Amino acid sequence: MSIQEYFSLVISDYTLRTITLGTAVLGLVCGILGSFAVLRKQSLLGDAISHASLPGIVIAFLITGAKNSNTLLIGALISGLIGTFWIRGIVKKTHLKSDTALGLILSLFFGFGMLLLTFVQKMPNAQQAGLDKYLFGQAATLVESDVLLMSVVMAISLIVLIIFWKEFKLLHFDADYTKSLGFNTRFLDTIITSLIVLAIVIGLQTVGVVLMSAMLLAPAAAARQWTNKLGVMVFLAALFGAFSGILGTAVSASSNNLSTGPVIVLIAAAFVVISFIFSPGRGLLFKEIRYWNNRNDLQLHKTLAFMYDIAKNHEDVSHPHEVKILNNFQGYTKSSLNKLADREYITIQGSTWSLTTKGFEKAINLYNQQENLYD
Repeated sequence: MSIQEYFSLVISDYTLRTITLGTAVLGLVCGILGSFAVLRKQSLLGDAISHASLPGIVIAFLITGAKNSNTLLIGALISGLIGTFWIRGIVKKTHLKSDTALGLILSLFFGFGMLLLTFVQKMPNAQQAGLDKYLFGQAATLVESDVLLMSVVMAISLIVLIIFWKEFKLLHFDADYTKSLGFNTRFLDTIITSLIVLAIVIGLQTVGVVLMSAMLLAPAAAARQWTNKLGVMVFLAALFGAFSGILGTAVSASSNNLSTGPVIVLIAAAFVVISFIFSPGRGLLFKEIRYWNNRNDLQLHKTLAFMYDIAKNHEDVSHPHEVKILNNFQGYTKSSLNKLADREYITIQGSTWSLTTKGFEKAINLYNQQENLYD
C-alpha cells in the first residue's frame, strides 16, 4: 500500500483510523509536555521514567495474570512514579548529581524489568505472549479505548497548563523568583513531573520503553530552534509531534517490514535535523551565513579605516587617491573596493578612489568605537 492509498483509506478503515489518531494524539501530548522537560534540562528524565516503567508492566501482569492494557499501564504508571521520586530523593539526600541518579535508576529498574520479563516468558502460560512488545512498541495493537485514554490525558494536560500557565512559566525560567513570590514550587514541580510520567506511560504501547524518551524530547528540541517564546514553542512542539505520528504511521503502513514506533521516532528526528539546520535564529545554515556576512563586514570596515587614515591628512576628505596605495594594505581586494562603492562609502573614478561624506562619517564612528573599546 502506497502512502497515497493510506491517506485515502485512513477515514474509512477502522484500524488505520485508530492507529493514526492514537499516534497523532500521542505526538501532540509528548510535544506539549516534552517542552517543559527540555526547558528544565531534564532530557534524561524521560528516558529514566520510560525504562523504570518496565518492571511495573511485568509485575501488573504477574498479579492479574491477564494482559489487559489498562492494567499494565497502571502498573507502568506506579513504577514510573516510584522511579521518579527515587531520583529526586537521591539528588536531595545524597551528594550525587541528577545525571548520576538518572543513570542509576534507569539501569536498576530496566535491569529488574528485563529479569522479570525473562522469568515471565519461561512460564507455562500463553498469556505472556506479546508482553515483550512493550520494549519497542506495537502501534497495530491500539484500539479505540487506548485512543480515548490518550485523549483524556491530553485534555487533562491542557486544562492543567491553562490553569497554571503563569506559574509553570515562572518556575521553568526562574525557580528562585517563583519561590520568593510565595508559590509552592514543590507542588508545581510535582504536577508537571506527574504529567510527563503519564504521557510516557500512555506511549509505551505505541513507541515502547526504549524509544519513548525520543518521542518526548525530539518535537520539543525541534521547536526550541524556531522561537524564544514558551507559548510558541509548546504549539510548535505539539505540531511536530502530531505530524511525526501521522507521517510515521503512513510510512510504516506503506511497507510490511517497518515498525511504526521506530519510524515515528525517525520522522521526529528528521524534524530535529531540519530545525537544527534551517531555523532562522539558531540554525547552522543561517549561523554560517551570518558568520560570513560579519566577516565580510569586518573586512570592509578595516579597509575603510585604512582609507580614513589616508584621507584625514587632507583638508578635503574627498581628495582622490590612487588605488595602488591600497596595495600596501593586506585586507584590500577589488571586491571589497566595489562593495564600499556600492554602499556609497567611496567613489571610484578610473584608477583613483575618494571618500564620500557618508564614508567619512562611518569611518569616524568606527574609529570612535575602537577608541572606546580600548579605553
